[in-house]
Amino acid sequence: MSDGVTEQVKKFLFKSIVNRTSEGDLESLEVLIPEQLQASYSSYTWPSAPVLAWFLWEHRRELPGKHIVELGCGTSLPGIVAAKCGAAVTLTDSASLPKSLQHAKRCCEVNNLTPNQVRVLGLTWGLFLGNIFSLGPVDLLLGSDCFYEPSVFEDIIVTVAYLLEKNPNAKFLCTYQERSADWSIEHLLHKWRLQCEQIPINNIGAESGVDINELMHD
Repeated sequence: MSDGVTEQVKKFLFKSIVNRTSEGDLESLEVLIPEQLQASYSSYTWPSAPVLAWFLWEHRRELPGKHIVELGCGTSLPGIVAAKCGAAVTLTDSASLPKSLQHAKRCCEVNNLTPNQVRVLGLTWGLFLGNIFSLGPVDLLLGSDCFYEPSVFEDIIVTVAYLLEKNPNAKFLCTYQERSADWSIEHLLHKWRLQCEQIPINNIGAESGVDINELMHD
C-alpha cells in the first residue's frame, strides 16, 4: 500500500552471461516496480520502459560515474536500472503532477535507493523554471515513451535541445511506441538543430534468452 492506494508490484529481472565459456556464470539485477491500480498513466510501466532498461543493462559498464536524467520518468524503471548500475540519477516528471513525483520516490524506496543515489525533481517540458537550472552537468538524458501525444512533441524537443546545448557531450536516448505513422518529430529536429540516429533493438536481451517482442508486448 502507498498512501492508501492499492499496489501491485511488478518484478523485472535483468541477467547476462559473465563468462561466455560457462552459461551458468550469470550476472543479474532484480528491480521491483510498484504500480498503482486504477491510477494515472504515470503509475504504469509502459512497454517502452523495459526495452530502454535492457539497453542500459547491456551497457552497464559505461554507466558508473555518469549523471543521468530521466525525463517523464513515470515508474522510473530505466532510471532505477541506471542507478543500480552505478550512475548518479535524477528522475524528473511534470512539476504539476506531485502524485507522480511521489510515486517515483516510492519506486526508489522499494529498490533501496537513497536520495544520495537518486533524486526526484519536478521538471515540466517546455517550461524553463528553477529545477531545470539545478540539474548540473548531464551525461545522458533518458526518455521512455515520452512521445505519446503530438501536442507535447515540441515541448519535449525544446527541453532536450536546451539540455544538450548546455551539455554538448551528452546524448538523449529514447524509446517510443509508434502509435500513428502520421506522427513525426523530424521537422522539430530540424527546427531545433538536432540530429538523431536509430539504434537497432532486435538483439536486445538475445544473449539472455529475452524475446524483444515479449518486452514490447508485440
